Amino acid sequence: MEVIKSTEGFEAINSNPSLMRKVVHLDHLMVTVMEFLNGPMETPDPPHKHVHEQITYVASGSLKLFVEDREYLLHEGDVFKIASNLNHCIQTLTEYVKLVDSFTPLREEFL
Repeated sequence: MEVIKSTEGFEAINSNPSLMRKVVHLDHLMVTVMEFLNGPMETPDPPHKHVHEQITYVASGSLKLFVEDREYLLHEGDVFKIASNLNHCIQTLTEYVKLVDSFTPLREEFL
C-alpha cells in the first residue's frame, strides 16, 4: 500500500504554473487531481478526445463542460462521465477549479 499526501506530487503541466496535476495509478486505473489556478477562462480549452473512459468529480469551483454538441454547467460536488472517443473540453468559470479524474485504461502520456 502506498499513501500519497495531499501536498506531494503536484507538477506544473508543460511548465505552466497555472495548471497543476497529480497522478496516481495502478495497473489498469488512473486518478489525476487537476488544479486550474488561472480562471475564469475567457474561452473553452481546445476540444480533445481519447480512447480512455473518464469519470470526473468537481472538487472545487464551477465550469462549463462541452461534450460533442452539448454544454453542461457544473459546480462543486457534481460528477460527470465521458465515454471513449467523444470530443470534449472545459471552460473554468471561477478563479480556482479542482477536478479529480479517473481514467481507464491508463493515460500513458500522463506518466
